Amino acid sequence: MKYKIQNSDMKQLCDDDRVAFATNHITVDGAKVGYMHREAPDFEEDSGWRFFSGAEDQKYIDNDSNVDIHSLNDIANYDPTILDFLAMPEGTELVWSADKKIFVESTPDIEEL
Repeated sequence: MKYKIQNSDMKQLCDDDRVAFATNHITVDGAKVGYMHREAPDFEEDSGWRFFSGAEDQKYIDNDSNVDIHSLNDIANYDPTILDFLAMPEGTELVWSADKKIFVESTPDIEEL
């Protein structure tokens, strides 16, 4: 797979050695993170973070070839705006607010209630 940023171009931005799941929209296409949530880790090195551009539909996410495991540092190289939020607890859901130019807590749509 050809990633948007090559390993030789990665900078050390994050001291956390754990990993996260991210979609190819971010790592292959170079899209910014639009939605991130933290759940209970699936294995010891897993941070629990899951990163999406926000353009993925369920069919895309369900295709295992569209999601991969990457270091938190790698994802920070794609989108350094995530760095301020990595210490947030499990259950955190954040969406990118283009108006505010920052991640904000995700709130359910009224139709979902």
